[in-house]
Amino acid sequence: MNKKILQLAIPSIISNITVPLLGLIDVAIVGHLGAASYIGAIAVGGMLFNIIYWIFGFLRMGTSGMTSQAYGKRDLTEVTRILFRSVGVGFLISFGLLILQYPILKAAFTLIDATVEVKRWASLYFTICIWGAPAVLGLYGFAGWFIGMQNSRFPMFIAITQNIVNIVASLCFVFVLGMKVEGVALGTLIAQYAGLFMAFALWLKYYGRLKAYIDWNGLWGGEAMRRFFSVNSDIFFRTLCLVAVTTFFTSTGARQGDVILAVNTLLMQLFTLFSYIMDGFAYAGEALAGRFIGAKNDVGLRKCVRLLFLWGIGLSLSFTILYALGGKGFLGLLTNDTSVIEASGDYFYWVLAIPLCGFSAFLWDGIFIGATATRQMLYSMLVASGTFFIMYYLFYRSMGNHALWMAFLTYLTLRGGMQWYLWRRQMTGTGLGFLRCPF
Repeated sequence: MNKKILQLAIPSIISNITVPLLGLIDVAIVGHLGAASYIGAIAVGGMLFNIIYWIFGFLRMGTSGMTSQAYGKRDLTEVTRILFRSVGVGFLISFGLLILQYPILKAAFTLIDATVEVKRWASLYFTICIWGAPAVLGLYGFAGWFIGMQNSRFPMFIAITQNIVNIVASLCFVFVLGMKVEGVALGTLIAQYAGLFMAFALWLKYYGRLKAYIDWNGLWGGEAMRRFFSVNSDIFFRTLCLVAVTTFFTSTGARQGDVILAVNTLLMQLFTLFSYIMDGFAYAGEALAGRFIGAKNDVGLRKCVRLLFLWGIGLSLSFTILYALGGKGFLGLLTNDTSVIEASGDYFYWVLAIPLCGFSAFLWDGIFIGATATRQMLYSMLVASGTFFIMYYLFYRSMGNHALWMAFLTYLTLRGGMQWYLWRRQMTGTGLGFLRCPF
């Protein structure tokens, strides 16, 4: 079981780490063009796409859970339907984004305060990269399907390929053909479609035999579509809560001045690094929990959950020790501003608590997605995010920025705690007795 967990987790961790590289590569290239407005344009444009695609991340998560359960049942017809259904819905959503691209851009710049020059270049970047929406959302469906089929290596290969294509194409457009922001945008666009093409090619080569199980008549059937949208709508609203908490955290830090904003941003990088690792184990939980639930394998499910949490406890303790010993040195690599580094010391103990407070939320998310228990996952997120805002507004006058960090850690802890409670108490009453908590 440990081998299965690591075979799924390690490639997913590598994939997660490569994701921010696409944005970093774009920033690094325009950073050598001699104008700060280029960097600002990439930052603003990248932020817009991060929000848009984050909201539609349910296409990957929902597909993973439903696919792993169908795989566990050995229902190859449904396995095939889920892929075509997810990719098809992703294409439909992307076409809606293409149609609404100008209202989206106008609304975004109503909310974002930027200079005229940054807005001009960011608009150009957006109007080019938005045409990659079909590739990005279609690839979400493929990535979730591959993970559900117990194969996290293919998403890793695709992510690495996208980064290589992006680097080569962007460098050629900018430094060979003399383009500026538009060259970086075209490089990103080509990389996105290269990823989609590679996903389709890998599917044809290694899963082409599933073409015999394609059932077009049942693809858009009423009951199947109701389940598809029920699962994904729960994940969608859960993601909105997550976005609300994350956005509020950043904007509230900004209102407290440049130093506090810089401190919060740097310290959150330590949380982000930890999240890349734990997300890999969450993906393993999605694939294995769904597979065991589909196969009604109670023993395998209990063992999987136990070992996932042993890995989670071990990794969270390791990260706590690592951050205690070298966290401040890591901040020194990110900035040489001594005032920011000095100010971060007042809040550093909150960061040391993040791994132990947060690991269970990541793991339970993966297990609940594999179980397609998305309504329970949404309930836990509603309670946790509601508590986050209540705690901040109760204590911010007396505690300042400390109230923000306390509320955030409470939010992480509650997510994991609520899901543990719902798994143990409510899931056993759904008729799925094999889902009893193993603890």
